[in-house]
Amino acid sequence: MSVLMRIRQLLGVRGASVALGLGAVGGLAASVPVVAQEPAADAAEKPAEGAAKPWTDAEVKAAVKTLDERQRSSGDYKTNVYIERKEKSKNDVVLEATIFRRDADDKLMILFSNPKAEKGKGYLRIDKNLWMYDPSVGKWERRTERERIGGTDSRRADFDESRLADEYDAKYEGIEKLGKIETHKLILTAKKGIDVAYPKLALWLSAGSGNTLKRQEFAASGKLMRTSYTPKWAKKFSESKKAEVWTPREIRIFDEVEKGNSTIILMKEMDLRSLQANLFTKAWLESQSR
Repeated sequence: MSVLMRIRQLLGVRGASVALGLGAVGGLAASVPVVAQEPAADAAEKPAEGAAKPWTDAEVKAAVKTLDERQRSSGDYKTNVYIERKEKSKNDVVLEATIFRRDADDKLMILFSNPKAEKGKGYLRIDKNLWMYDPSVGKWERRTERERIGGTDSRRADFDESRLADEYDAKYEGIEKLGKIETHKLILTAKKGIDVAYPKLALWLSAGSGNTLKRQEFAASGKLMRTSYTPKWAKKFSESKKAEVWTPREIRIFDEVEKGNSTIILMKEMDLRSLQANLFTKAWLESQSR
């Protein structure tokens, strides 16, 4: 049994049988236990009841805002993730990291714990700046939004809260089917002066749940850079928000430039309890490698 298959078992994430199913991908193309909390409920995608109807401009705008709001926690957020990197002519690599977020202050930390060579490395986002720390040299370096997290096909936005309504203007493209699921396709263009990894996005939102099922990202030239699929989401009630917080359970990312390269992100149980006040600092991250 592969490492990733074992991880799927531990997380309760199935492979080809997950909701939209990766069989449809062809047609769609610091571990701390969580205690005294209700587990997150998986929200499997199902076809919408009745035929989907085209959205108005107002409905498009509301749908994008809803995407952001669903993933945002008014308090803190923590989850463990497993990232499998596949590259042509190289051995597969599985990384383990913990994601910390404080959405009220737009703060994010990614701290790697496995394998040993990556332990203690991390990323810290503060005041719209993304920093990377390498304990082997003891230095911090500023990174751009295009930074490949841990050398994988993932980016900062794959782990952070969603800010689509703040960063992009959305336009409706129509109704399309992904496998058996009807979706609303949107084209998003970055707002002037906003620093994003990709200036143009295409999103396919489930007509039933409103969740993003497929996402494509384009360079300024119009070249397709990445395609990703999010076949399954989980939701959990937040006491601080007094509403549910949604998170992807599995993201499959395909490099459209280096064909054959891909990354799978598996997310464990989300923890919405308060984190220590000084966690989102360079000093705290550095202390984890000592």
